[in-house]
Amino acid sequence: MLLRDWVFVAQDPKEELLLGPAYAIPKLLKRANLTVDDIDVWEIHEAFAGQVLSNLVAMESDKWSSEKGQEKIKIEMEKINTWGGSMSIGHPFGATGVRLIAHATNRLKHEDKRFAIISACAAGGHGHAMLIERHPDY
Repeated sequence: MLLRDWVFVAQDPKEELLLGPAYAIPKLLKRANLTVDDIDVWEIHEAFAGQVLSNLVAMESDKWSSEKGQEKIKIEMEKINTWGGSMSIGHPFGATGVRLIAHATNRLKHEDKRFAIISACAAGGHGHAMLIERHPDY
């Protein structure tokens, strides 16, 4: 597996505390010159059930995307956290990133796919997204 690129973001923790993925994912896709359709595997950490849905709604919103100067994107739910996420498996404080990477890399291998994006929000209004590519020999 190859770590191709990553983005860290920060926003107002009072108004946009858990929207890190909605900021980071479009920036990462643009920087990598990829589209949502190029990504086979999505692992998005959910701090609680509505958090991922809030990010998806924001990214799909014409108004929100326009106000933030980002491209509107829509991620297929069938590609997100298909092996379970932090709510169903557990939220291993301090090890969430490792769990996200383990799921993404194993899904790429088992599903014979090429690209994965991992994203999460973090305390204080931070967030990140990472692009992983499966090496052809793996």
